[in-house]
Amino acid sequence: MLTFDQVGGSTAEPPVHPFFWALLGAILAIVVMLPIVRLLLRQGERRARAAERRAHEAERLAELGSMTGGLAHEIKNPLSTIGLNAQLLAEGLADSSLPQDQKERLGRRLDSLKREAERLRDILTDFLQFAGRFKLDPQPKDVVAICDELSDFFLPQCDRAGVLLRTQMPAHPVMAKVDEGLFKQALLNLMLNAVQAMSRAAPADRDPRARIGELMIRVEPQGDDVCVHVIDTGPGIEKERQEAIFRPYVTGRAGGTGLGLPIARRIAEEHSGRLTLQSEPGRGSDFCLRLPRLQTALPI
Repeated sequence: MLTFDQVGGSTAEPPVHPFFWALLGAILAIVVMLPIVRLLLRQGERRARAAERRAHEAERLAELGSMTGGLAHEIKNPLSTIGLNAQLLAEGLADSSLPQDQKERLGRRLDSLKREAERLRDILTDFLQFAGRFKLDPQPKDVVAICDELSDFFLPQCDRAGVLLRTQMPAHPVMAKVDEGLFKQALLNLMLNAVQAMSRAAPADRDPRARIGELMIRVEPQGDDVCVHVIDTGPGIEKERQEAIFRPYVTGRAGGTGLGLPIARRIAEEHSGRLTLQSEPGRGSDFCLRLPRLQTALPI
């Protein structure tokens, strides 16, 4: 081994070149980083496989949705035929020579057949709308005018149910960009839901002429938004159930589809809005459909 003479005759080890320390550091860094790199690679592989599974699942669900929609359409057509033939049979039965008691018995069965066919058709209509994609045609509209028109349309149904319908509207137009047909449907779903809730809570032996509750339609500009409130004096909803009622097929009504409120919320969201609920048991419910408002200059 080479040695170097120092002053006084002693010897010393040759100096280590800096490249040696750099090489040693690089080797140590590789040794330390190798397990980390392997771990990151394994995580990347797992994520890639998970993403591939999600893509396959999304594709499968899309195919299933398309097949289900087609099946629903195929079922809906025969249901219309069944309903029509039941109506024709009922008309023929009325002109038949059968004894009256047999006519009445067969008539009840035909009425039941027509009701069930109509109920299934309604279920399929709601399902197809909820499962499909909304095609919005948003146009600047006066929300006050729409709500006034819809209230006039809904008034006879409220009268039949024993519900007092009231409105609170601004004296001036409140503009929003909406698809008028879908916007009306969302509000109509909320109004129907309110009347049905009050009807379920009404005593079975009530006077048919008595009022069972009130329904309020209120349009309220709030900053950059417009809120359409649908307020009822029904039984109210417990806090722990308030989010659940916006999920599909959750309903408190026998024979209901449970899609009215989910469809209404989806319509609100498609308009970049929100549908919220404030309710307490025994104090009614307030559904608020909030939409972005178009700012318009008021006349001077």
